[in-house]
Amino acid sequence: MSEPLVPGDEAGAETLEIMSAAPRYNAWQYEVIARWIGRRVIEVGSGIGNMSAHLLSSPRDLLLLTDTDAWYRSELAKRFAGRPEVVIDSLTLPDPDAPARLAGHRLDTAVALNVVEHIEDDVGTLETLRRIVTPGGRVVILVPAMDELYGSLDRELGHFRRYTRRRLKTAFEQAGLVVIHMQWFNRVGTIGWWLNSRVRMARRIPIDQLKMFDSLVPLLRFERFLPLPFGQSLIAVGTPR
Repeated sequence: MSEPLVPGDEAGAETLEIMSAAPRYNAWQYEVIARWIGRRVIEVGSGIGNMSAHLLSSPRDLLLLTDTDAWYRSELAKRFAGRPEVVIDSLTLPDPDAPARLAGHRLDTAVALNVVEHIEDDVGTLETLRRIVTPGGRVVILVPAMDELYGSLDRELGHFRRYTRRRLKTAFEQAGLVVIHMQWFNRVGTIGWWLNSRVRMARRIPIDQLKMFDSLVPLLRFERFLPLPFGQSLIAVGTPR
């Protein structure tokens, strides 16, 4: 009898479970990126499917869900059983062979939310994503922002870095991507992340705080009218040069 699958990254799995208790926040993320997403999509680092479910809220011809962890892929298979447009596969980035292997899917969009910061070679990762999408396609990513916020939560989650606008734009350009959109995201969240990661030195996002934050998302959406130069995250969209 085979051993039952368990997640290979305890901190990551716990954090994804915690984030599943923030449905308004997850919906907000999706709403901000939705206009950039096409019909044939690969999601990198799908985890337990917190964002995958939102990607399926609009018609898709194909949604390719990928993760390096077999336990996550097993959870995704159970969660999205019966959805013929969903395909689940393994993908570890960067991977120079992935574009040829996935070419038959004719992917027009690659989505990687809170993924690239976990990979040491971020330029190589973005280059792989650039080669995976068809000409004129888009690479849509969300990454943690502001070096000043780097602390215990980042270390526990295995973040190699947080990003500035310049660092992220440079990574895109070195990967052969033209940045067509970039924005700060979740300005209020910078307060909570700094408090928990730099002051309290927390190992996990406090779920009680997250639920309170999630209840405020309808108000936080109005940050788009306040173009202040900071945020907990950066969203960037690029297209192959």
